[in-house]
Amino acid sequence: MFSKAVEGDSMGSDEELEKETDEETLGHWPIPEGTILARATTRAFAYIMDTIFVMGVLYLLTSILGGQAASIVQAYNLGLLLAGGRGTALFLVNWFLIFGANYLYHKYTGIRFGRTLAQRWLGLAVVREDGSALTRLDWDRRALRKIRYAIPVIGLLWFGIRDSLLIQKRHTHQSSIDLTVGSIVADGNSLPPTFRKHLK
Repeated sequence: MFSKAVEGDSMGSDEELEKETDEETLGHWPIPEGTILARATTRAFAYIMDTIFVMGVLYLLTSILGGQAASIVQAYNLGLLLAGGRGTALFLVNWFLIFGANYLYHKYTGIRFGRTLAQRWLGLAVVREDGSALTRLDWDRRALRKIRYAIPVIGLLWFGIRDSLLIQKRHTHQSSIDLTVGSIVADGNSLPPTFRKHLK
């Protein structure tokens, strides 16, 4: 479920050690000592749980307000896109809701709790590489980039799998989004007390 951050691997090759040293120099390894990094599978499970929650809320709201014919599941009805008129409009509105809801959810749960609800349930924490709390701008950047995972088919089969492989490959377990924002995902309880104060 987690992988402990270590300073080096005595069994690793010289090439791997040189790579880690280079990455430390570039600023991708100021992680607090003892921090346990989340594995790709745990992070993927958290994202799936978050998505189920977001889509569940959207389904309830759209079903109540517009009925089954206008529920969020119609976003996956390609016939609406090709129907023209109100059908196409409904299709586009549904996808606007999906992308918008995912963005708002990941941004504001991050700002409020320091992680999403599923990450909180699993004991994960999203922090900067040095263990400090992410800023509002950081959460905005993370949430905006996470929208890519919601794109039909390629969202998970391309962006999702690519980032999962990247997390497994890197000793810092960072996805492309983490590298852009300068964040890591770790076991919240493994962070030093001073870096856990913002977690809720």
